[in-house]
Amino acid sequence: MQRLGILLSGRGSNFLAIAKAIHEGHLLGAEIAVVLSNLEDAPGLAAARELGFPAFAIPSAGRKRAEHDAEMIARLHQQRVDLVCLAGYMRIISPEFVRAFPNRILNVHPSLLPAFPGLDAQAQALEFGAKVAGCTVHFVDEAVDHGVIILQRPVAVLDDDTAETLSARILEQEHIAYPEAIAKVLSGEYRIVERRYVRGGEE
Repeated sequence: MQRLGILLSGRGSNFLAIAKAIHEGHLLGAEIAVVLSNLEDAPGLAAARELGFPAFAIPSAGRKRAEHDAEMIARLHQQRVDLVCLAGYMRIISPEFVRAFPNRILNVHPSLLPAFPGLDAQAQALEFGAKVAGCTVHFVDEAVDHGVIILQRPVAVLDDDTAETLSARILEQEHIAYPEAIAKVLSGEYRIVERRYVRGGEE
């Protein structure tokens, strides 16, 4: 059984989607080992506790990034986490954090990367006049929204979309894509060729 560590800063809707996928048997061979947040009042922490998962706040305010990340890494190792899943975790993790879990940290981003990295991706897409948006699940490396892409799901941009309506439709696809991507990674049936995620053992 592969143990997941979930990191969140907000309501944790992607965490709940992962938990649901495991509970319903759509994400086999995985269990949530711990849920961590950098904010004590993150609604996702309360949701995790209600579901019976170990859930802890490790506050980041006023602390050096290296010090905070070292405590996060230690807690993840303590819980014997195999794969770290960023689920609305609103902090840039340090290179030391990335090196502690090489190719074992995933993130979901609400755009079709490399388009519109960073914050407010949905608003960026609307401002640019994009006709297709979507979400990307990728490995995390030392650059922001840059790691190897595992899968993407497109979402059409409607003429009357606002950032809020587009965000809501993209989020629906995130909830499908993230568990699917986790299953792909946990299967071990892939290799990374340059910047490409390739299924199976052949290039």
